[in-house]
Amino acid sequence: MNIIKSTRIQSIDFLRGVIMVVMALDHVRDYFHLGAFNYDPVNMETTYPLLFFTRFITHYCAPIFIFLAGTSAFLYGAKKSKNELSKFLFTRGLWLVFIEVVVINFAFMFDIAFSFINLQVIWAIGICMILMALLIRLPKTAILVIGLIMVFGHNLFDGINMEGSSLKAITWYILHQSNFFPMGSVTIGVWYPIIPWVGVMGLGYCFGSLYQSGFDIQIRKKWLLRLGLGSLLLFLILRGFNIYGDPIPWSVQKNGVYTFMSFLNVSKYPPSLLFLLITIGPGFLFLYATESIQNKITDFFLVFGRVPFFYYIVHLYVIHFLALLLAQFTGFGWRKMILTDWVTESESLKGYGVDLWLVYLIWVGIIMLLYPICKKFGAYKMGHKEKWW
Repeated sequence: MNIIKSTRIQSIDFLRGVIMVVMALDHVRDYFHLGAFNYDPVNMETTYPLLFFTRFITHYCAPIFIFLAGTSAFLYGAKKSKNELSKFLFTRGLWLVFIEVVVINFAFMFDIAFSFINLQVIWAIGICMILMALLIRLPKTAILVIGLIMVFGHNLFDGINMEGSSLKAITWYILHQSNFFPMGSVTIGVWYPIIPWVGVMGLGYCFGSLYQSGFDIQIRKKWLLRLGLGSLLLFLILRGFNIYGDPIPWSVQKNGVYTFMSFLNVSKYPPSLLFLLITIGPGFLFLYATESIQNKITDFFLVFGRVPFFYYIVHLYVIHFLALLLAQFTGFGWRKMILTDWVTESESLKGYGVDLWLVYLIWVGIIMLLYPICKKFGAYKMGHKEKWW
């Protein structure tokens, strides 16, 4: 019997697996929590601590996933020519944009008319890959500088806001301002403007140097610790002074807990500098702490971390289908889960949903359901190296 060994870096897959599992909590909350279709979980006027932090911990998912996508691109290209890597990134990026618009958008909405097309994280990864196909031809130092400028400088443009569906406005939505716009009978929502995310992927690409073959582990751990602590310290300084890094300043609330929540309530759409510091920073520390750890816990999360794209698509369909059943059995009717607007803006679903503790139980149940499926798919993928996989 042939034993197939993976050359993947375990700590990176472990981190990716953890954020994929946590990400599912946010999507379960979107479709099952009482009031999720009508109230923002980070609105200080309507939220409460457990709900706020249930949303906050899922903030780590998108930035770390896109950052690690850049790292994976670097590691994939280590044994490829620039032309081969560029072609791979360009074609993979186009494929991901298609998947976002057709497959993933349908998973979120179940609307065969595609009345609402939301451009989210997979779209962002796809566009970033297309642009990275060009950027990788530059010296790595240039990529690093460009990435830092995008991440640290994009908040300078927070004051530029546009409305409508002119070409100029749409271009600005794609580049920096999250917004919706009509295009004929279809509404398009851009939740992931690309300027900061290209910067994140570019920095992730440069970060891959720490994991190239032969790199000293102790030196890597020193860098991980410095980057992690440095990111958190810079977050505390900038957020404390309330002068740059996020368009919405924190403010004193009705008590200390809510003031702390306001302090942490940084902007994701688009991701502010402070949002990226408070999310990617702990990711560095996670990699530092788990460099050589291997046990049953890591084995569990590695199952998801090694098939993230498969898991992402399947979990969305499972969650939405189960929500359709809940709507049917609680008197709302399954048709209410055929969405023609974004999931947090459905007036017809007022009163739908369950308490937060039940959301957590549903989340755990879905993860347990998907575990054997992802494990079997991962084993199949390891044994089939065809290019299209």
